[in-house]
Amino acid sequence: MKYSGWPESGELVVGEVDEITDFGVFVDLDEYQDKRGLCHISEVASGWIKNVRDHVRVGQTVVAKVLDVDEGSQQIDLSIKDVNEHQRKDKIQEWKNEQKADNWMEVAFGEDLADERYREIANALLAEFESLYDSFEAAAIHGADALEDVDLDEEEIEAIVQTARENVSVPYVNVTGYVDLRCPTGDGVDRIKEALQAAEGDENDIPEEIDLEVTYVGSPEYRIKVRAPDYKTAEDALEEAAGRASDSISAVGGSAEYHRERHEDDE
Repeated sequence: MKYSGWPESGELVVGEVDEITDFGVFVDLDEYQDKRGLCHISEVASGWIKNVRDHVRVGQTVVAKVLDVDEGSQQIDLSIKDVNEHQRKDKIQEWKNEQKADNWMEVAFGEDLADERYREIANALLAEFESLYDSFEAAAIHGADALEDVDLDEEEIEAIVQTARENVSVPYVNVTGYVDLRCPTGDGVDRIKEALQAAEGDENDIPEEIDLEVTYVGSPEYRIKVRAPDYKTAEDALEEAAGRASDSISAVGGSAEYHRERHEDDE
């Protein structure tokens, strides 16, 4: 997707070097439709430059910082030297992600999707997310719930969710905690089983994007493993699972202790 507007001063942009002159480098901006910027020779690299071609070549993809935009004269001034290596890598990755999202739009809605409709769908997503890639990633993790505030119909949302889940590699984290369960009553074993079932929860307790597993370690200790898209979600789910087990066993006269590390070194 190419933006039809203008970049802002201070923004990092990705472009392709399409012409080199003695006074600087012309860069075709890949993210902006019909936009071309000039990087003066003094902004190509630090220090004195004898030959610009020693630093860039035609066809090279570069990341540049926008120094100034003059819409009246259709001029965009760029700096390549003001972009450090960390910024360059992050911007290139962001650009690649948006290229992926652009391809996913075609998968979801077909290659013959009209440009105007493409823009309408993209703008609806961008009204709720920072980028198209973010919207597809959220759809892959949370399903249709992630897009409930997006101004699209059910069929369009379903197409995005299905495409996202077939194509997006979702980042996941794993966290582990432990809960000790004790119940002195005659039916204590059954009560502990009920507490473990409570910890595992049901579809109302566990969101679709979370995997939760409770396993036996050694009496009275039980392991709770959670797999989730991010640490906060995982930690919250872990504590909630332990809380459900504690509430269940406490209600029948038992006790529970939640801890993050094993009490015993050996399994």
